[in-house]
Amino acid sequence: MRAILTWHSIDSSASPVSVAPEEFRRHAAWLASGRVRVVDLEALVGPDADGDMVALTFDDGFMNLADHALPLLLDHGLQATIFVVAGHAGGTNAWGGRSDPRVPTLPLLGWDALGRLAEQGIRLGAHTRTHPRLTTVSAGALEDELGGAAETIRRETGRDPTTFAYPYGDVDTRVAEAAGRRYRLCCTTQLRMLRADEDCRLLPRLDMYYFRGAGRLEAWGSARFGGRLWLRAQARRLRGALTRVGGGR
Repeated sequence: MRAILTWHSIDSSASPVSVAPEEFRRHAAWLASGRVRVVDLEALVGPDADGDMVALTFDDGFMNLADHALPLLLDHGLQATIFVVAGHAGGTNAWGGRSDPRVPTLPLLGWDALGRLAEQGIRLGAHTRTHPRLTTVSAGALEDELGGAAETIRRETGRDPTTFAYPYGDVDTRVAEAAGRRYRLCCTTQLRMLRADEDCRLLPRLDMYYFRGAGRLEAWGSARFGGRLWLRAQARRLRGALTRVGGGR
C-alpha cells in the first residue's frame, strides 16, 4: 500500500484544515515506528516503489508547522514536502485578502524560515502564487500562477520546485496539462491510495483531517482503515456534486 498523506495547519481550532498538535504527535509517533516507510514524493511514485510506503506533504506552509510538526519529523529523520503559496510567504492564508469564516486566519512561514527548512532536508513544492481556483482563471493567469510560483521559490530559496499541489484540489484537463509541463508531480485532493498506473499530474492524497483520533491512522492496511477511507471518499464526492448542482463551485 502506498499513499501521500497531507496536513495543512497544526492548531487546535478544529477547522476543516486543522489537526491539533496532540493529534499530529500521535501521527508522527506512528510514522516513526517503522510500520510504513516514509519516503520522498518522487521515490513514492518511482519505478522501484514497493511495499507499505508513504510521502508526507503540508499545504500552504503555516508557521505553526515549525512549532508542532517539522521538528518532530526532522528528529526522526522523516522526509516531508511543504507546498508553498509563493505570493503569501511571510503573510497569512487570507487568500486574495479575503478570510474564510470556516478557517482561522494564521501566519505563514517566511522565506528565511523556508530556506532554513530546505537546508535541513524539507522539500519545497509549489502551491501557486496566490492560491486561486485554477479552473476559473485565464490562460495568462494560469501561467503566472504556475510559473510565477516556481520562479519566486527559486529566487528566494535557491531551490527549484519539481512538485505541485492544486489549491482546493481544483483541476481540469487544461489545468493538469499546464501543470504537467511545469512540474514532474502534481497532487490533487482526491481521497484514495495510490495505484500502480497513476497519472503523475493527478496524484491522490489522504487528508489527515479524516484520521484524527487514536487508532485511525494506526489501523493502516486493515478492513477498518479501508472502510473509513471509502466512506469519507464517498461523502466528499457527494458534497462536491451538491456544490456543483447548487452553483457554489
